Amino acid sequence: MVRVLALDVGSSSVRAQVFDEQGEPVDALRQEVYGGDDLDEIVRLVREAIGGRGADLTATSCFGHSLVALDARGRPLTPVLGWRDTRSAEAAERLRDRLDPAAVHARTGQFLHSAYWPAKLMWLAETEPEVFRGAARFVSCADYLYAELIGAAPAASPSIASGTGLYDLEARRWDEELLAVVGVGEERLPALSDAPIGTWYPAVLDGVCANLGAGCTGGRAALTIGTSSALRVLREAKRPEPRPGLFTYVLDRRRLVDGGALSDGGNLLAWLGRTVAAPTGSLADRGPDDHGLTFLPFLGGERSTGWNPEATGAIAGISLATTPLDLRQAAMEGVAFRLAAIADLLPEIEQVVATGGALVHDPDWAQIVADALARPLTISGVQEASLRGAAVAALEREGYEPVDAPLGDTIAPREALAGAYRSARERQESLYEVLIAHD
Repeated sequence: MVRVLALDVGSSSVRAQVFDEQGEPVDALRQEVYGGDDLDEIVRLVREAIGGRGADLTATSCFGHSLVALDARGRPLTPVLGWRDTRSAEAAERLRDRLDPAAVHARTGQFLHSAYWPAKLMWLAETEPEVFRGAARFVSCADYLYAELIGAAPAASPSIASGTGLYDLEARRWDEELLAVVGVGEERLPALSDAPIGTWYPAVLDGVCANLGAGCTGGRAALTIGTSSALRVLREAKRPEPRPGLFTYVLDRRRLVDGGALSDGGNLLAWLGRTVAAPTGSLADRGPDDHGLTFLPFLGGERSTGWNPEATGAIAGISLATTPLDLRQAAMEGVAFRLAAIADLLPEIEQVVATGGALVHDPDWAQIVADALARPLTISGVQEASLRGAAVAALEREGYEPVDAPLGDTIAPREALAGAYRSARERQESLYEVLIAHD
């Protein structure tokens, strides 16, 4: 009987669990929480999460878009530069002026945006030239973990590479034009391979794993709200064809993930918790007209659909009568409306499945998302979709067919509030056009 040790390295915690050949967990989940950007701390916590457990295979889901410079000994010269770090926003703007953004998106599936490597590399070269010149290699968090845990040279899977914004989807190699512009040769980047080393499979992007683990393929989309938010579809494709406003990531040679992401999600509610008094009362049966607020959730800058890293959040309609509960509800609605804008760009969606702890453990937010999408929202029956997805990806590579992912309850949109939600979404779109789209 085959056992897969699955790891999920997220932006704030590490999880580990063993799965059988059917994709079912066979032991207890172990989680280690962290709050920094120290790579060695992450490596230590991964080892603690593994806790000496053995398995026939090891598979990893890891957060994407991270960049780390390493010296000749393989030691970090920088902390983890993640998608939330927007200091390279001006570099991204200069790249957009210098290159053809549409052509770059068509090749890489990504945008010239501060979340991705081209802008971060240019920023690093300008702000820390000695570090940039002295770096022997630039890697992601996943690549560094791979090297430290199994003692191999850093290697990136096509999945992780596709999340850098520096990977040519069609040619299946690092993008030549972008390498020339940022002044980095291929020898300073990880080797590209999805082949296992011993029993270890290279990491796959966590969002891709979430779709696979929750059984969200074909017309079934995964809507995730964790620290951030995303809506993604996993599809088979003979060739990549990135769509306007959306990213395209790789699972394997025959499957891609299209979708959009927001930098705001559970972190937005955490910010509210630090900033305003704790809300009192219930959101049950309240609609967007009950508070009169319009919330643009761009506190971490904008990714989908306009990809403006310098965008900032906004709240319109606030008054002396506004309560903490009003702000919480408006923030939830704001995220839901931006996810609905992504859904509009994915017309093939037939069913939406909710994943991510911030969403599946908050019935109020799940109801608001269903209302904003104006379609039913089915709660995933998988507790850790990215973790299970890593195991499923490895099992499929080994020729196994895991069982279908379970589904939970379905939340229907409230018909009585449909008009109010349409109007509220239109108000947000108008505010977006004024403050963000034409900025």
